[in-house]
Amino acid sequence: MKFTVYFNGQFWVGVVEEIHDGKLRAGRYVFGPEPRDQEVFEFVNRRLLDFINGLSEEVAIENHEVRKINPKRLARQISREIKTKGISTYAQAALQLEYEKRKKEKQILSRNRRKEIKEYKREVKLKKAKEKRHGR
Repeated sequence: MKFTVYFNGQFWVGVVEEIHDGKLRAGRYVFGPEPRDQEVFEFVNRRLLDFINGLSEEVAIENHEVRKINPKRLARQISREIKTKGISTYAQAALQLEYEKRKKEKQILSRNRRKEIKEYKREVKLKKAKEKRHGR
């Protein structure tokens, strides 16, 4: 699991990437304009597992052979990752899938809500017309 916090120009954002059985799940959590360290630690310690379990979309990734890495090389890779800003392309794909799924759900909900409002207005209109006919 990898958790990256970066500033996207407007807000501080945390990106969680989890690889399980060759599939990557990623999620984005917006901390706000300037989070305190305590807020980040609280998210990691208390809400991170629930957040990860809430992610549903997975992206398949190719398997890499895991071999022992020289400690100096590992240190250089870590320093490079710390300096780089942003998230991996696999994580971006997973985030995009999650975004599309939520977008579809929202479209369905708003469509149903519009139908309900339209039906309600129609019922009110019919009720008024009925009352007019009866002279009330």
